[in-house]
Amino acid sequence: MTSAGRFAPSPSGELHVGNLRTAMLAWLFARSTGRAFLLRVEDLDRARAGAEEVQLRDLEAIGVTWDGAVVRQTDRAGLYNHAIQQLTDAGLTYECFCTRREIQDAPSAPHAPQGAYPGTCRNLSTAELEIRRASRPAAIRLRSEAHDWTVEDKLHGSYTGVVDDFVLRRNDGVTAYNLAVVVDDAEQGVDQVVRGDDLLSSTPRQAYLAPLLGVPVPEYAHVPLVLNRDGARLAKRDGAVTLGELAAVGLSAGEVRDMILESLGLPGGPLGEALDRFDPARLPHGPWIWNGIQQSTLRKGA
Repeated sequence: MTSAGRFAPSPSGELHVGNLRTAMLAWLFARSTGRAFLLRVEDLDRARAGAEEVQLRDLEAIGVTWDGAVVRQTDRAGLYNHAIQQLTDAGLTYECFCTRREIQDAPSAPHAPQGAYPGTCRNLSTAELEIRRASRPAAIRLRSEAHDWTVEDKLHGSYTGVVDDFVLRRNDGVTAYNLAVVVDDAEQGVDQVVRGDDLLSSTPRQAYLAPLLGVPVPEYAHVPLVLNRDGARLAKRDGAVTLGELAAVGLSAGEVRDMILESLGLPGGPLGEALDRFDPARLPHGPWIWNGIQQSTLRKGA
């Protein structure tokens, strides 16, 4: 199977400059290493009507192209069910009936961070299971045999994070992200995962799960986010942050692309030209602070 990188947005709305920057970085990482580049729409949980079409249009407008057809998670339930059944057959899952409040209020083990699952339902008896099943549907959790796991990241080096009995399928039947992303990447031949560094903390769980499913762990690169002037993650409330909004204040898709490339220390122009100068070792290590329309205006007047 051909090795590949990917970009996997959730169709919950338009992509902002932070999302577009991550997409461009994923494209540059993949193309610079001779990999295919895939696009996967992660629509299991959040989908807004028309958002996917706008996202694909905006990616093409800044030069992010992909190989093959777009894949959607909602078409892949059979793969996720098969993976959960595989783990269940190996004795590596159990039913959980806890609410979020119960998990937050339960005492945690000394090594576990706040919110890590304390194992309340891990060893329920048959009688206890029957009583719980009568009151509410169950989530499916992984029966983890590790407390933490270490991954190697191209930008962060060795990173060790918690591995608890995390959810594989929610009690509403929706497959959880940590399972779906491992199954999807393996099935698509994705061996390079480039995404925002806000997802680094969940990566040890995924790297631990992969060998349990008999699939390889990909190469990881978690890239810095784009933050607003207050140091918070960029959001719609920060003004003109999408291609459509920036176009309304006079900034073209090409100019937005060039601003993003400049923030990475790369020359403006088509992405293919930036590819010749791309070197992961020279990428900025800190976040890019987005100053909104003022920054856009300064860029146009430069």
